[in-house]
Parts: sequence; structure tokens; C-alpha cells
Amino acid sequence: MPNDTIIKVQEYKNTLIQKAEVLITKRFPEKIVSLNELLATPMFNERNFDEVHQDLNIPALPPVLVKQESATEDGDHPPTKRARNDVLISGVPVLALPSGTVPCNKPLCEMIKVVKPIIRKLVEDCKYSWHLYKPSRNLFVLTSPANLLKMWISFMIPKIEDGNNFGVSIQEDTLAEIQTVESEAAAFFDQISRYFLSRAKVVSKVAKYPHIDDYRRAVVELDEKEYLSLWLVVCEVRNRYSSLHDTVIKNLEKLKKPRSSNAESLY
Repeated sequence: MPNDTIIKVQEYKNTLIQKAEVLITKRFPEKIVSLNELLATPMFNERNFDEVHQDLNIPALPPVLVKQESATEDGDHPPTKRARNDVLISGVPVLALPSGTVPCNKPLCEMIKVVKPIIRKLVEDCKYSWHLYKPSRNLFVLTSPANLLKMWISFMIPKIEDGNNFGVSIQEDTLAEIQTVESEAAAFFDQISRYFLSRAKVVSKVAKYPHIDDYRRAVVELDEKEYLSLWLVVCEVRNRYSSLHDTVIKNLEKLKKPRSSNAESLY
């Protein structure tokens, strides 16, 4: 392998390690404080369910009379001639939206606009990616901090040897915790998408059966549940930043130098 390529790869590793250390020692505490301030705002602190109640814009229309043709049968034999008796029955038009479309829950959409970037940032802080090499600068161009912590720990894992692997086990445990945080953040994204899908299904039931109040109540309960879930998501993201920061800071020495030199001094 050419020497210049080796040098560029090493530059990439060194830059990644520097960015990771700044992230864990400076950016994580700033993020924890920022999330605490967000949780103290009225949007998340008051948690008044009445604020997320919203009219569905689906009126329950008055009953109408519909003509229905009925046929009678005599015993087991069909009639020789179909009876044409016009019967008036009462009912309600279904899937009728005279007031236009059914809007999304506006207060929850405003909260989701705030929460989604927070989740995405958590995923990025647990990951790392680097762009294509730019010959004009002779550097690897570092982009989003995705996979940053995972790559940082991976680069500090020493070669496999017998014995003296306690520090390596700490690195592996920290790496596993980072991967767990990444999976949970992806689940938070899925939770938001499933909320919209579930709400759409219940709203369609309201449109089809506008005279059944249980469906309308189900929409209200679903909105209240999502409101509480979004608050819990922000709390959980704050807690994950705190736990990752605490774990890394407490074991920073072992993460950087997983194997001590005591074993070498014995020989």
C-alpha cells in the first residue's frame, strides 16, 4: 500500500478520535442541558391533555330516507315474479366529508417537528460517516457525526491477545450500549410513523360510522397517548445522553488504553 494512502487513513482516524472526544466531553453535556431546558418549556412541562384535543371536522349528518327494493319468498320456492315493494328506511350517509379534509392534530405535529430532529441527532451522535476523498485538499472530508462513537471505540480496540483483556471488555460493553441506544432511537422514529397510521385508520372509521361516539373517543385517546409518548421520548433521549456521557467519562482511561503496561514490565 502506498505511504501517502496510509498517511491519509491515519489522518482520518486521528480526526475522528479528536471529534469523538470533543463530542463526549463538550457536546454531550451541552445537549443534556438543552434537553432539560426543553422539558421545562410549556410544550412539554405542563402536559395538559386538553391542549391536544382537536375537532375531527366530521359531522354526524342527520338521518335520510333511502328507498330499498325488497323481495319476498314463499316457503322453499322462489317467487315466480319478483315483488317490487318500495320500502323507506332510515340511515346515515357514510364516508361523507361535507366540511372537507380531516386535518392532522396540529399541536402534536408541532411537537413532532421538535422531537424528530432530537432523535435524528441522537442516531447521528452514535454513528459516523465520512465522505469521498477530495484530492484537491488531500484530506478525507468528514460529514455528519454518524457512527462517531462506535468508530472511535473500534479504533481504540487493540489487537487480540491472551490475557489482560479487562479494558477490552469495557470497550465492548460501551460499544454494546451505544448500539442499544441506536436501536432505541430507530424505534422512536417508527413509533411516530405508526401513530399517524393508527390515527388514520381510526379516523376512517369515524368517517364511515360518524354516529358511533366510541370511534371519536378512540381518536382522542390515541392523541393523548402520543402526547405522553413524545414527552417520554425526549426524557429517554436526555437519559441516554446522560448515561453514555457518564459511562465514557468514568471509563475514559480504559477506553483509550485498554491494556496496561504492567504486564510488559514483568518480563
